[in-house]
Amino acid sequence: MTKKRILSGMRPTGKLHLGHLVGALANWTKLQDEYDCFFMVADWHALMSEYANPDLLKANMLDNVIDWLSCGVDPEKSTIFIQSQVPEHLELYFILSLITPLGLLERCPTYKEQLRQVANRDLSTYAFLGYPVLQAADILLYKADSVPVGEDQLPHLELTRQIVRKFNHLYKTTCFVEPRALLTQTTRLLGLDSRKMSKSYNNYIALTDTPEVILKKVQGMFTDPERIRVTDCGHPDKCSVSSYYAAFSPQLKNQIHQRCEKAMIGCTECKKELAAMLINLLAPIQERRQVLQKDKKQIVEILSAGRQKASLLAKKTILEVRGLLKI
Repeated sequence: MTKKRILSGMRPTGKLHLGHLVGALANWTKLQDEYDCFFMVADWHALMSEYANPDLLKANMLDNVIDWLSCGVDPEKSTIFIQSQVPEHLELYFILSLITPLGLLERCPTYKEQLRQVANRDLSTYAFLGYPVLQAADILLYKADSVPVGEDQLPHLELTRQIVRKFNHLYKTTCFVEPRALLTQTTRLLGLDSRKMSKSYNNYIALTDTPEVILKKVQGMFTDPERIRVTDCGHPDKCSVSSYYAAFSPQLKNQIHQRCEKAMIGCTECKKELAAMLINLLAPIQERRQVLQKDKKQIVEILSAGRQKASLLAKKTILEVRGLLKI
């Protein structure tokens, strides 16, 4: 039986963090046993916001892939490649942009949120507005049946589905299928400041952070604003720290909730326990990372093999699309 295909990717804009682990990587490692998985280093997407600082992208690409492998992504089961090394991504991006109404892109909630929140970069560009169209091209180029996404990416995926419907109707074809979303159980992880954990907001715990750094970051996290004294009963549902227990240790979460609600544990002690849990969680990942870092040639070979496999499918799709467009 032929496996259904998945396409997913990450932008190499910096260190990967716990949000990537719980929102994507943990899911990727499970899905690769069930699906034909294509995992992409999305460097074109990264350039849409980091165009003024491209020097860091190459180093980040290898660093991120090492994290993927350390977390369990297996190149024997999954295709791992760099987006810009498959030129058909941009070709299909242009073709799809021909039929994408401007209003659809301007109404995209993620686009508007980024314009409001990211103040240290000029994102008022044609390329950044077209981010969802490139994302659609990424998915459709490999004819992926499903896309593992967080809830903040659902509007982009719906836009992809609209593009598919319009393309198929306009050219009287069934060339593309409408991809469905595969949501992770924990779709969003709060950052240290209670916003979504993000490199853009600098509110994250990196997968490579040392125990000392993790403890310091956790100690600075926001907690229950209504709990003033240790003897006050807590409200764990309003606490960012509690959400981490829910994401990484549901059983321990129940214990912490009960102790917090009965004022049997203070916020300082709760944070220390969380830090210890996260340090233990990341220890084996960091150990595997140290081994992989010693053999960068192996990483390059994995990416080269992935590019070859991705290119074969991409060229086939573009030939089909060019035939429909008579070019």
